[in-house]
Amino acid sequence: MVDPELLIHRDAAALAHAVAARFITALVDAQSNGRVAQVVLTGGRVAAAVYRAVADSPAAASIDWQRVEFWWGDERFLPPGDPERNETQARDALLAHVDVDPARVHPMPADTGQSPEAAAEAYASELAAAISALSDDKRRAVPAFDVLMLGVGPDGHVASLFPGYPQLAVTDVTAVAVHDSPKPPPTRISLTVPALNRSREVWFVVSGEDKAAAVADALKETSTLPASAPKGRNRTLWLLDEAAASRIE
Repeated sequence: MVDPELLIHRDAAALAHAVAARFITALVDAQSNGRVAQVVLTGGRVAAAVYRAVADSPAAASIDWQRVEFWWGDERFLPPGDPERNETQARDALLAHVDVDPARVHPMPADTGQSPEAAAEAYASELAAAISALSDDKRRAVPAFDVLMLGVGPDGHVASLFPGYPQLAVTDVTAVAVHDSPKPPPTRISLTVPALNRSREVWFVVSGEDKAAAVADALKETSTLPASAPKGRNRTLWLLDEAAASRIE
């Protein structure tokens, strides 16, 4: 894994359009050798703006959307179609506007009556089923993601891995249930750090002065924040607006 790179843009709008262009290029590059591109989506205001910019871009036509596999890094454990779900946001902003293969869209389970633990286990099984894993331990099997997008909270959390929560230290499974989240809603599902680290490129997409302290802390070598843990195998990018970058020394 390599040291993180910082790319700073003027404001949230410029950031969203720059990330959208980079996202399109990354998918085209991933498909250039005949592979199915593997991407992990995130949620939040900036992510939604990125997805809308991708959908609106004429360059989006250069992607074979039928050969893109979509995953999520975390999800709010809410009923299907709830507007607070990351899946709903991504469908409204992007997936409903491009010709995706429904079989290659892998949302985390919604709350339909099962426990969040069962939902996390089901998602781990779905991840494992997507590859021809040689390992007997299917709980650790994850596709090699091409791009994984993450936001960062003011407290330094990523996905739904919060500071001081035990899920941050889990290494024997790829997806976990999270209870009593300090950010509503309280119940969530998240990929674990080892699963996040199966990505060729990890992109932290962060906007706003309220995230600046967390960004600066996460970039320190001594940081213990969750945001300091995910790293791409080939590249780790911190894609920031000037406000989010304002406290980096």
